[in-house]
Amino acid sequence: MEWITVIILIILGLGFIVAEIIFVPGTTFLGILGVIFAVAGIVISYKNFGTGTGTVVLLVTLVFGLAMLVYGFKSGAWSKFALHGTIDGKVNEAEKSGLQVGEEGISISALRPIGKAEFGDTVYEVSTLGNYLEPGTRIRIIKIKQNKIIVEPIT
Repeated sequence: MEWITVIILIILGLGFIVAEIIFVPGTTFLGILGVIFAVAGIVISYKNFGTGTGTVVLLVTLVFGLAMLVYGFKSGAWSKFALHGTIDGKVNEAEKSGLQVGEEGISISALRPIGKAEFGDTVYEVSTLGNYLEPGTRIRIIKIKQNKIIVEPIT
């Protein structure tokens, strides 16, 4: 009966530790619980079966745990949970595109206060000074700061 307890504790402990390292990065409840289970299994083996058997259980646990980690990383199991998408959004390049303060355009989406507007044939992300503007509103650039275009309605 003691062997079954030792084996179950060590398997659960190693499983929780490997799950913590591969699937749930950081030190969380799962990793701490895994360490507690594994250590409890090793301590019980020392206590019930003596120093020689306890040391063998300790070494087998360490080797088996390391083998599980190496296999987990080499098999790519963690890649199933990784984000493989890319961000294809673009930042306004207003300073490079020839836009200038005073240039007029039209909003093509609602500006609340950020939205899209068209200047010439190009669409840019623009911002108002806090005003809400409906789509189709005529606007004028009042400031270009880095990649941010600030506009106001033409009245």
